[in-house]
Parts: sequence; C-alpha cells; structure tokens
Amino acid sequence: MDIFSDLVMGLSVAISPINLLYLLIGAIVGMVVGVIPGFGPSAGLAILLPVTFGMDPIGAIMMLAAIYYGAMYGGTITSILLNTPGESATVASTFDGFPLAKNGRAGPALVMQAAASFVGGTVGVILITILAPMFAQVSRSFGPPEYFLLAMMGMLTLLVMIGANWKLGVISALIGFALGTVGVDLETGQGRFTFGSAELIGGIYFIPIAIGLFGLGELFFAFYSGLHKTGSGSIVQYGAEERFWPTAQDWISTRMTMVRCSILGFVVGVIPGAGATIASLMAYSTERSVSKTPENFGKGEMAGLVAPETANNAASSGAMIPLLTLGIPGSASTAVLLAAFLLWGLRPGPLFMEQNPEFAWGLIASMYLGNMALLAISIFAIPLFVLMIKVPYRVLGPCVVVVCALGTFSVHASFVETYLMFAAGIVGFFMRLYGFSPAALVLALVLGPLAEEALRQTLAISRGSFMIFVERTPSLVIIAVTVALVLLLPLLNRIGKSSASSAEKSGT
Repeated sequence: MDIFSDLVMGLSVAISPINLLYLLIGAIVGMVVGVIPGFGPSAGLAILLPVTFGMDPIGAIMMLAAIYYGAMYGGTITSILLNTPGESATVASTFDGFPLAKNGRAGPALVMQAAASFVGGTVGVILITILAPMFAQVSRSFGPPEYFLLAMMGMLTLLVMIGANWKLGVISALIGFALGTVGVDLETGQGRFTFGSAELIGGIYFIPIAIGLFGLGELFFAFYSGLHKTGSGSIVQYGAEERFWPTAQDWISTRMTMVRCSILGFVVGVIPGAGATIASLMAYSTERSVSKTPENFGKGEMAGLVAPETANNAASSGAMIPLLTLGIPGSASTAVLLAAFLLWGLRPGPLFMEQNPEFAWGLIASMYLGNMALLAISIFAIPLFVLMIKVPYRVLGPCVVVVCALGTFSVHASFVETYLMFAAGIVGFFMRLYGFSPAALVLALVLGPLAEEALRQTLAISRGSFMIFVERTPSLVIIAVTVALVLLLPLLNRIGKSSASSAEKSGT
C-alpha cells in the first residue's frame, strides 16, 4: 500500500538520532511555551524560529511542529492549577479542569488531560496519513487562479472568525498586505516603498514582524494587564489530593468522549480559520449535550475536561492538512509554520508531498513520535512544570525581550530588522489593546506576496480578463467552498460562545 510504504519511509527519516533529538527538544519547548500564561504556540514559534537557522530543514520543521502541537499539552496545566489558560485553545479546559483541582483531583485531572491530548493528537495524525494524499491528489489540477483563490480563502475565513471586530481585522490584513508590497517589483524591477533604504530592497522580512507582534506584543500586553505585579504560585497546592492516578471509572466514563471529540476536533481543524479554540468549545458543548448528567458540567466533571483537550489536539493535527496540501495557514501558528517552510525554500501546496516526500512524510511520522514523547513528558514532568508556574513574570519578561532581540538580529545581522521588531512589538501591543488582529496582519504579510504573484500570472494567462476565475471548474469549487465557509464559520463561532457562556453559568 502506497500510504503504508510512504509512512515507513517517513519513519526512517524521523527516527534518525539528530531528528529525534530535535523532536524531543521541540516537544519540551512546546510544553514550556504552553505553560507560560499569556503566550501560545504562535508567539513561541515566532520567537524560536531564528534558532533553527543552520539546522537541517527536516529536523528544523519537526522541531517547530512539535512546539506547535506541544503547546496544546502545556497550556492545560495552568488551566487546571491556576484557572488561567495558557492560550485560547485551552480556555474550555478551565470550565471543569479547575473545579476538579479545587475538589482535590488535580493529579487525576493532569493525567487525564495528557491522555486525552495523546488520543486526540494520535487520531488526528492517523487521519492526516489517510486523507492528506487524497487532498494532494485532488489539488494537483490547480493553477495560478486557484492559488490566488486559496490565499484569499485563508484570509477571508480568518476575518470571519474575528467576528464582531471584522472591520478591525480587515484593517489589520490591509496593513499586512501593504507591508508585503515593500521591496522590488519582480516584474518591472522598480523599487516600491523602500524610501531609498538598501535594507528594504528585499522587502520586509516576516520574522521580525512576527516576533514583534506575537512575542513582544504579547509580553507588553501581559505587563499592561499587571501580570508582573502578581507573584506566582498555584492556587491549588499540588500534591494535596489523595490520589494522583485517575480511577478506572474516569477511564470508562470518558472512552467514548475521546472518540467523538477526536473526530469532531479533526474535522473542525481542517476548516481554514476555525482552529483549535472553536473545536474545543464545540466539543465541550457537544459532550455536555449528550451527557446523562449535564448538571455536573462546570463543577468538576472529568468528561468536561477530556472533551476540549481531545478536540484541540485533534484540531491542531487537522490544521496541517490544508497547510501541507493547499498551502493555506488557517491560524496564526500555522502562518508562522508556513513562513518556516518558505524560509527553507519549500512551498506547501498540491505538489508538495509528491516533490518532497521525505520531508512531508518525515514530518507526519514525527507527529506520531512527538505525541508519544509528549504523553510521557506530560505525566512524569508535571511536578517540574508546576514549579515553572511559580517563576515571576517580572523575571520571565526581560528574558523574553533579550531572546527576541538576539533572535531577530541573528537572522541577517541587521539592526534595521531589530528596530522593526521592536516597532512591531509596540504596534502589536496597541493592536491587542484596541481589538485589532495581529494574526490577520501576519497572514496577510505571508500570503500577500504569494497572492500577488499568482494574480499577476493569472491575468497574464487570461490577458487581463477576470472571467478566468469562473471559467475553470477548480476555481468555481474553491469559490463555492469559500462562500460556504464564510457562512458556516460565524455559526460555529456562535456555538462556541454559547457553550462558553453556558459553562460559566453552570459553574456559578
């Protein structure tokens, strides 16, 4: 079977000693990033992307991907112990995770979230293995018109997910598109918006912008929110519970929850722009609706913790399908991953798995190994991560600033890019403060040049006629899917919000 032989080939790549080392480092760093309140995978990836320079491309992407899905594991530790989600995808885990800890079941809750994350992530990778080649096969007929429409699909779905602040999201995206036009026009050779600076001839690099917006921007907002004033220390004293391991009833009562939410999370994750946050909220709502004891949700129900944890990890795996086979990043984290692919001269899309089989299948195979490593780390390193929570933010913050500055400067040894990074950090803070979308800006900065190139090629083929977009069957299919997503995603968003509000009411 082709899929089986490809997966075996990928495993042979992933199990090389150096790649296994990179994978383990990525898993640990991902959990650390998830544990830090206020940070998330997008900030961690942006800050650590320069560290991969000089590494083997396959090992570098394996490490970055492990940081991406590893943050889902770590983010729940603070949700359970501090009632503070490490990032948005673990918000739903606070609904029953923290009540479980207050009821003296912090240990079983931490173990069950690790097991649920492993099941969701592994089921997601199995579905990637089966479905990714099919997606790639279907998309091989795509040309420049389809690539342009795919880029627009990624932007539109993200803007829809912003919800009530869609106008601010549009402005954020336009800023990103504008930044993407800086540099030399590849067709005419004319400089655009360089203002005579030799540093800007090659355009504005995405790394300093991403590090500034997600790394420094999140840090400045955390300081503004007063996190530096709070000491640290878990509200729930780890070890106070009578039993560390879950009971047999915990496993039995949640076995079908893991199955249902793995599939639900993966399906939602494949939809560009939906993401792990919506998947986790929908899973919580769904599980509560099918439960025989819905009144227990929000009061320390184990299924209420397992459902979102399974779904958000399955969704993070599902998001890799549009990224690998269509080149569409459906979130800020996958946008940074796409930037990493481009950094190494690789362009995800319909031909990616065919032209780079060792790379694509090595990455997929590494996700099997990464989830196993994360399961072990999640369970046996819980005491270490609990101690990490106690590091004061006023100590952590300056270290992040230094890492951001050194990481940016190390890319091209450019002071201009370092200045841009600090400027982006200030802009990122005000964007967070006033409701703009740093994710939309970064997505537009990454997709803008690709969309511009595809649009110009399309118009060259059609001699300036836009009718080409409705004359090709693949283009019509993409337009129809985009319209369906734009109509569907607000509904998914409302379902997620309703489940969140109902959970809060039940917990009060």
